[in-house]
Amino acid sequence: MLVLLPPSEGKAPSGRGAPLKLDSLSLPGLTEARQGVLDELVELCAGDPGENEKAREVLGLSEGLRGEIAKNAELRTAGARPAGEIYTGVLYDALDLASLDAAAKRRAKRSLLVFSGLWGAVRVGDRIPSYRCSMGVKLPALGALAAYWRAPLASVMPEAAGDGLVLDLRSSAYAAAWKPKGEIAERTATVRVLHSQLVDGVEKRSVVSHFNKATKGRIVRALLSAGAAPENPAGLVEALRDLGYVVEVEPPAKGGRAWALDVVVTEIH
Repeated sequence: MLVLLPPSEGKAPSGRGAPLKLDSLSLPGLTEARQGVLDELVELCAGDPGENEKAREVLGLSEGLRGEIAKNAELRTAGARPAGEIYTGVLYDALDLASLDAAAKRRAKRSLLVFSGLWGAVRVGDRIPSYRCSMGVKLPALGALAAYWRAPLASVMPEAAGDGLVLDLRSSAYAAAWKPKGEIAERTATVRVLHSQLVDGVEKRSVVSHFNKATKGRIVRALLSAGAAPENPAGLVEALRDLGYVVEVEPPAKGGRAWALDVVVTEIH
């Protein structure tokens, strides 16, 4: 099972250990493309953050986030930490990698892949510095990052996907960088979390962003903790139902398409 995750906008501080080594990251076929984004991002953010309006505009930062510019300028020398410690936010808080048992942590290192505007995609054990660069950024020389990453990711993702289930939990911006095709799509499942509640005796369903992310984090945690290893979308539906989730699904009408699962919940937390 390969689980595709979005990163988080907020990130933990860089560590005090050894700095980034690009050639040590997973998916080495992305190294050249990573170097290209890293070089431009560092150059863009060089200089006085208080005067660098261009970097702030390109990165879409508010005045209060100017410190992120200085962070990017130091990416080559900043300490690095496992990506699973760098990414924070709602999904990662719910996933809570640090509290998993040893076996589940090993599964997480094998199966979780985090997409990134800077790195393309990394595994949670890859050591990276804290940074700010979403997939929606358009760098002056390289252009829109989602488009930039399509060719490099297309060259490495089929091998990374292997021959088993691909559970795609990415947001739309990151899904745009690589879309499973053909037989990979047929063993790919996406998940939408729906909040169900009764209003005047009538069921109403809605998608709540914060809750959607938290539930996806809990789903991944539950699968890792249980040692579940579904080989295809149908097996995933069965595994989630065994874990107590209410899952609704209709298999794709045509070949070459991913399965779309709805996980229906009644409590928001």
